Amino acid sequence: MLAKIRVIGAGLAGSEAAWQAARQGAEVELFEMKPQKHTPAHHADTFAELCCSNSLRSAQLSNAVGVLKEEISRLGSLIMEAAYATEVPAGGALAVNREDFSSYVTEKIKSHPAITVREEEVTEIPNDDIPTVIATGPLTSDALAREIVRLTGDEGLHFFDAAAPIVEASSIDYSKAFFASRYGKGNGDDYLNCPLSEEEYRAFYEALTTAELAPLKEFDRESQKDLTVFEGCMPVEVMAKRGYDTLRFGPMKPVGLPLPDTGKDAYAILQLRKENIDGTLYNMVGFQTHLTFPEQRRVFRMIPGLESAEFARYGVMHRNTYLHSPGFLGDNYATLMRPTLYFAGQMTGVEGYVESTASGFVAGLSAARQALGLEPIPFDATTVTGALAQYVKSGSNTKFQPMNAGFGLLAPFAQKIKGGKQARNDAYAARALAEIDRLKGKYAL
Repeated sequence: MLAKIRVIGAGLAGSEAAWQAARQGAEVELFEMKPQKHTPAHHADTFAELCCSNSLRSAQLSNAVGVLKEEISRLGSLIMEAAYATEVPAGGALAVNREDFSSYVTEKIKSHPAITVREEEVTEIPNDDIPTVIATGPLTSDALAREIVRLTGDEGLHFFDAAAPIVEASSIDYSKAFFASRYGKGNGDDYLNCPLSEEEYRAFYEALTTAELAPLKEFDRESQKDLTVFEGCMPVEVMAKRGYDTLRFGPMKPVGLPLPDTGKDAYAILQLRKENIDGTLYNMVGFQTHLTFPEQRRVFRMIPGLESAEFARYGVMHRNTYLHSPGFLGDNYATLMRPTLYFAGQMTGVEGYVESTASGFVAGLSAARQALGLEPIPFDATTVTGALAQYVKSGSNTKFQPMNAGFGLLAPFAQKIKGGKQARNDAYAARALAEIDRLKGKYAL
């Protein structure tokens, strides 16, 4: 009898889960409702579509998400393989050409002999003993969401995300902008910077904080009264309303980017990051927004260099759905009430592309090994992969909220690491990767 598993959803987490299960020797059925049906945030028919930024964030091992990338790369992550194959320059970050990235993942999945793709929507949670990974993402269809609510008994599962606009490079006034990466990192031309004087910033700030917001879409109206925003993906206008200087200490921080003509810091700076390898499109870094399209055009064109900006894509805001996972999911993203049912991706309470991928890695690997009668692989909190799973399992001392990778999630050292923050982070990274290498050798990953 063949060892079978099923994966529902072919986003980052679902694609990774299917790939890892197939690598273990399981027969995989991968269900994806595209192209028959799309969510409001999806447009392409390919798998692992990146709906927000094209950046997978820091590639440095001094950063926890950089360590997480290295962990799952060493273990054979398909998503990381695709990211490095379609990389575009982004300083110290890993950014990709989103179309090429998604196409790469889709081709690999569809050509794998152990993976069968079913292009159909799943509206009910299967009620059998076949290990199943649900990775339907932040815009899970209403029918399946109702099933999950029935299973969890908790209806407070959603919040809202926002995506940044993309500007056509040919429409930028380069006489008012300059190329540089913060503190000289990267190749020097990975970011295009638009500096603002105090007077320009004040006018921009006043326009931004009084601009008209877009109405919520039909699928969000029922939830309008309970709108909350995850701190890591906050609309720029919401951030601005927290205080006049909030943007100047956030996405418009000028430090590390001295002006070429004076060598001094600007009052504020907007950074634009290449959206594709050819540099024909630029993403407005940190400028996720829910302004109406006409207001985005009016307000963002107040930024020096963007007076004639043409927007290849305006910012949008959409619903996100996640579980109250503590007490519901275990170490490997399996439900405690039904050990053959797994969840993966943002809906578990991990936040970010790489974090979602890592959860899919663990869930798919675990589901396959369960089907094959093999022991589970213990990812503990000495690794970023394991620390995220532990957070999802246990939560925090406050209300459970989605979490990015961070060294603060890792198990502390028995003794204090001397040398300051950098030395401590280096030690975390070294310990994590040593444990990953040990697991890789022991379980032949």
